[in-house]
Amino acid sequence: MTARALRSAWSQGEFLVAIIMPLVFALGFYLPLRLIMAGQGIDYAQFIMPIIVLQAVAFTAVAAAQRATLDKMRGMTRRLAAMPVHPLVPLSARMSTSAIRAVVSIAAALTFGTLLGFSFNGDALDTIMFIAFSMLVGLVLAIGADCLGMTAKNAESTSQLLVLPQLVLGLVSTGFAPESGFPEWARPFARNQPVSHFSSTMRELADGVPTLHTAVPALIWLGALGAVFVVWSHHIQTRRRTYL
Repeated sequence: MTARALRSAWSQGEFLVAIIMPLVFALGFYLPLRLIMAGQGIDYAQFIMPIIVLQAVAFTAVAAAQRATLDKMRGMTRRLAAMPVHPLVPLSARMSTSAIRAVVSIAAALTFGTLLGFSFNGDALDTIMFIAFSMLVGLVLAIGADCLGMTAKNAESTSQLLVLPQLVLGLVSTGFAPESGFPEWARPFARNQPVSHFSSTMRELADGVPTLHTAVPALIWLGALGAVFVVWSHHIQTRRRTYL
């Protein structure tokens, strides 16, 4: 089933999109903002890299939702529900495909970031933790998106439901700009929402100076989202009527 999903993703150009999207985000924000941020003493290539990686894995989640919706619309989930197949097997296949796409997206994002001037300034463990945290965020988002895809009526509505919140949370976060760049009324939201915590944690890992003060809120957000999505997914995957 994983091989089938990978063939489908390849034929639909998902891996090409996984490479192009990080480039679009990196250039789209780096080029117009780098001089402004340089005037504030910020190395923008270093600053922006975490949110570019997060946006890349978020688009992987959008693809995961579309994949689940298409399987449902084509009758694959219904067919598998009538066969002696463990209900979590289809989910595992879709998540394996999402994980492989996430690896491609993260690799592409880091490659483009390196060309712009990004670098890992910590030791090997910090670098591994940066990549592992990125993958973990991608997996949690993919599980949640998969749940949404399994309950949506069509792939178009699934994309609309996911892309807008992703862009809003990304733009109103400390991933693209420091907190001081937001109006006073927007700063509490920008400071405390999960994308800001994720990007701050990844930024510290890239710089080689991770702190518990920054990591703990990010891990709490990630754990809470993961728990909700796993319970939701288990509910969907184990109720036969969902496939009917």
